[in-house]
Amino acid sequence: MKIIYEDNHIIVVEKMPNVPSQADKTEDVDMLTIIKNYLKQKYNKPGNVYLGLVHRLDRPVGGVMVFAKTSKAAARLSEQVRTKTFKKAYLVIVNGKMEQEKAVLEDYLWKDEKNNTSYVVRENKKNAKRASLDYEVIKYDEAQNVSLLKVNLHTGRHHQIRVQLSSRGHSIYGDGKYHGRDSNKQLCLWAYKLSLIHPTTKEEMTFTDLPELKNMWTIIKGTEELL
Repeated sequence: MKIIYEDNHIIVVEKMPNVPSQADKTEDVDMLTIIKNYLKQKYNKPGNVYLGLVHRLDRPVGGVMVFAKTSKAAARLSEQVRTKTFKKAYLVIVNGKMEQEKAVLEDYLWKDEKNNTSYVVRENKKNAKRASLDYEVIKYDEAQNVSLLKVNLHTGRHHQIRVQLSSRGHSIYGDGKYHGRDSNKQLCLWAYKLSLIHPTTKEEMTFTDLPELKNMWTIIKGTEELL
């Protein structure tokens, strides 16, 4: 496990793709359990170790996550998530060339619980929720016909980035659920930046973490100063 930052109140780590954020029905090892075991061993703690899950990343998504080591930190970070002072930015590789270099995408999404899939729908559909994000094109690779985007979420809907981009004909590379090219490959969606206010010191903190520059992610090379 790659630890990006740790103090008495929070721990910031890299979540690897295909590892659940928390335990699910698959019973595969999850981030919450991994970090609890790490804390138990490092600090020689008896019994159960407290660790607060503040936010989640979808199972196939990798990147930076923060966990709370105290209940007070968990409550304060959760409040930041609610008030949107807690910010996440993503790197995405999509199929094709974007029509605009920068744009805000706004839609209404509806989640199909049975199939764990979301769709862009009309605003008046029952249980539809407003979804908003903005993106900026960092690089277009003509040879592979893919674009590297930086995405900021304004809302946190189910599969939001994947659905909104796919609905415009730019599905994420490797995304089998939403018609991405080479769907047998790793989903090219990475949570690379996390900004928050420290729950006790009140310091504004930003953590960054880039994916390993191999396979499709080699597109990042030479663009680091733009991220």
